[in-house]
Amino acid sequence: MDNQKIAIIGLGRIGSAFLRNMLGRRERGVELVGVAESGDTPGRQLALDAGLAVVTLDQIVAMGSGVDILFDLTGIPAVRREIREKLMAQGNHHTVIASETIARLIWAMTSDDDLPVIAGRSTGY
Repeated sequence: MDNQKIAIIGLGRIGSAFLRNMLGRRERGVELVGVAESGDTPGRQLALDAGLAVVTLDQIVAMGSGVDILFDLTGIPAVRREIREKLMAQGNHHTVIASETIARLIWAMTSDDDLPVIAGRSTGY
């Protein structure tokens, strides 16, 4: 089976925990091809320590079909709209945008730990 090439947007509490889990899955068919975080978060440092480049959303979108699944873990609906619009503008019908809901499902299947919960945060698409 080919590796699933994933990118993560947002390395706050949830994105950082998810990144840590995905780093442990590299040899199991997960290839992290990009992470984006605009703030100075522990997840940003975790990515850098793991040898990942922290890039912009535009740089991840420019990867085109080099990204199979783009996890939007920002919790910001405007960012999700921006991602969709940028993918559509490039004619990218390959990359799937996975919301925090999908990240929580994957987390439940791959970890015994609890993924952080942010009160009042919408996790839907």
